[in-house]
Amino acid sequence: MKTLDLRSDTITRPTEAMWAVMHKAEVGDDVYAEDLLTNQLESLAAEILGKEDALFCPSGTQSNLTALLTHCQRGDEYIVGQQAHTYKYEGGGAAVFGSIQPQPLNVQEDGTFDLAEVESYIKEDDFHFARTKLFCLENTHAGLALPMDYLQACHKLARSRNLLLHLDGARLFNAARKWDVAASQIAALFDSVSICLSKGLGAPVGSLLCGNKDFISEARRWRKVLGGGMRQTGVLAAAGIYAIENNIERLSEDQHNAEALARGLQDIAEVRVNYHDNQTNMLFLSLPQKQLKELHVFLRQRGIIIPDGTQVRVVTHLEIDRRDADFIVETFKTFFSRPH
Repeated sequence: MKTLDLRSDTITRPTEAMWAVMHKAEVGDDVYAEDLLTNQLESLAAEILGKEDALFCPSGTQSNLTALLTHCQRGDEYIVGQQAHTYKYEGGGAAVFGSIQPQPLNVQEDGTFDLAEVESYIKEDDFHFARTKLFCLENTHAGLALPMDYLQACHKLARSRNLLLHLDGARLFNAARKWDVAASQIAALFDSVSICLSKGLGAPVGSLLCGNKDFISEARRWRKVLGGGMRQTGVLAAAGIYAIENNIERLSEDQHNAEALARGLQDIAEVRVNYHDNQTNMLFLSLPQKQLKELHVFLRQRGIIIPDGTQVRVVTHLEIDRRDADFIVETFKTFFSRPH
């Protein structure tokens, strides 16, 4: 029985074609810049995002932290969302390693900031305050693709107030597919961009930090400080190259499948679905507490895995096709149509 794991798009495994290129990968020492496939991956990422250079990192957490440490000094501040990955889910790394103060703000229901509020939190140039240096965005945010006109407004605000802009673009390509724009159009608005290979693109591990040459040169030093100087990385780079060359266009399938799940599950009275027009490959479900344990057992017996809790995130990915989405909806409907 096929397992349909909806907890995250990070659970994807390499396809046979990806395994094949990994198996044939020639390797060198990346710390000496002699791993040719890693060099190729970095050049490819820089090109597709319209940046001068890129840096391969083992994780999105390290890629984002490297960006923060490169942009900011001790006592600087970055503005960030309350639920953003760089603030909430990365262990407080900016504060722990960089003495960089976060200024977290709430985002609105569509994933955007109130930019008037953002501007009100930019500190004056006064030694009483931390120096507001950086504005961090996340796209997608909780699966929400941020509108292009909003991103342009963020860019305009940052430039008018002499702030740098970093994008946690772990799922940047999902956002680009949602709006049918090139990823470079989004990346052009930011000084640095982090993209993840191990989510919707299906590689087993790795992220890339992209920016101009001087920024990446300094970032390479911080990656080493953080323990990210790897050696024979060509095996991983081969998977990343394959992912970029083959798995970007198909992200639209994940979004269509998420929409199909949302439409089908909305017909169930006991399930409340949170799904917005700018949603990509995620939806959020509110489930009844009284039936929760029984529901999990029922789903698991049929090969379906969802997160624990009454408020759950459901994520589609390359291991979930349309037939799977229809099966998931029918399984939920079967469960809630039974007498309880």
